Amino acid sequence: MFKKSVILAIKFYRRWISPLKRPSCRFYPTCSQYAIDAVNKYGAAKGILMSIKRLLKCHPFHPGGYDPVK
Repeated sequence: MFKKSVILAIKFYRRWISPLKRPSCRFYPTCSQYAIDAVNKYGAAKGILMSIKRLLKCHPFHPGGYDPVK
């Protein structure tokens, strides 16, 4: 139940908030897709922690690149 709520919140962000900003994700897959994949694979708690770690790496001084959920 919580897992579905987290994914719904991410999809809401992607649909309504993300289009208001310029594209800036330096990773593939995007941070929001990474979050959905992490929550689906590891559950809500660990998926959220993995997503936060990924978001903290998303800054101009990190090279980015291909970084799938492992």
